[in-house]
Amino acid sequence: MKLAWIMWLASVLPPQPADSLCLSTTVYLEARGQSTRGQQAVAEVALRRRDSGLWGGTVCDVVTARKQFAPTLVSPNTRVSNSDAWARSITVAIEAQRNWSLPRGRRVEVVPGASHFAATAIASPSWRTAYQVATIGDHTFFRVQRLTPRGA
Repeated sequence: MKLAWIMWLASVLPPQPADSLCLSTTVYLEARGQSTRGQQAVAEVALRRRDSGLWGGTVCDVVTARKQFAPTLVSPNTRVSNSDAWARSITVAIEAQRNWSLPRGRRVEVVPGASHFAATAIASPSWRTAYQVATIGDHTFFRVQRLTPRGA
């Protein structure tokens, strides 16, 4: 199935299933070859950004913000072709959303405070010298800015 079709589907779904689909797609595109912990960390960054409101009010807004996550960086013709990795991405995304819906003190945070991540072996973002929260697999997670939930 092509990325363009998945993103179109997300645009016509109600908000909650759309966000699950957008998060699953992002986890798949960014971290399908990573450990479960690495995939959880990618999902956590997207959810933290959503809460901040700086990149939009929904997960779909966040992961489709210009040049932020894979859904806007890869070709719309990219195919989601690894069904096992896709199923795992869905599970990770839904579990991440469930965890993130808990009160802040009860959440399990894999990369506390991380607002960005990069595969530094292939990318050299301008913020790569920010505080490094963790390296998981080939991704390094950074606290580039302190994100606080809207209205906090």
